[in-house]
Amino acid sequence: MSAPISDAPGREGHGHLAVLALGSNLGDPIEALRSAVELIHADPATEVVAASHLYATAPIGGPDQPDFVNAVVIVRTARDPLLLLTLAHEVEAAHDRVRAQRWGPRTLDVDVIVVDDLQRADRRLTLPHPRAHERAFVLLPWFELDPLGQIPGHGAIADLVNAPDVALQRIRRLDAQPLAVPTGERS
Repeated sequence: MSAPISDAPGREGHGHLAVLALGSNLGDPIEALRSAVELIHADPATEVVAASHLYATAPIGGPDQPDFVNAVVIVRTARDPLLLLTLAHEVEAAHDRVRAQRWGPRTLDVDVIVVDDLQRADRRLTLPHPRAHERAFVLLPWFELDPLGQIPGHGAIADLVNAPDVALQRIRRLDAQPLAVPTGERS
């Protein structure tokens, strides 16, 4: 991760920086993403330090379904990667996420994209996320927050956003304001 994000302030003891990708295409997707940011930030071990604009993106793979609303947040967390994944699943569950069909429609998807510069692959968690370097809905919002960002093993986000397969994906920024980074009292 680049210096601007790496230097982001955080509460003492929050040693990991992580990128999370958020997506929804059922119910009220914009409200789901806003609520997800608040729930992530409410976790005593995790602080949202940056949040992207919202993007409308065409689904990749899976059944015929509505377009997604996507965003990226950067967090500082004391959670190890598996506990951060647990938090992501808890936030999804709070939005009634059902895993009925791979790449199917969903009320909320929270993916752990990177944690620091860690690389790991096991049955529970692969870091970096195995398809992040191919997905405009991850790369463009992340580039907005951290133009010097890197995906370990894949290179600079600035280069990846211009890859031919990524450049062909249908994506557009939805709003003039980014998702709000929560402030004030925390749990």
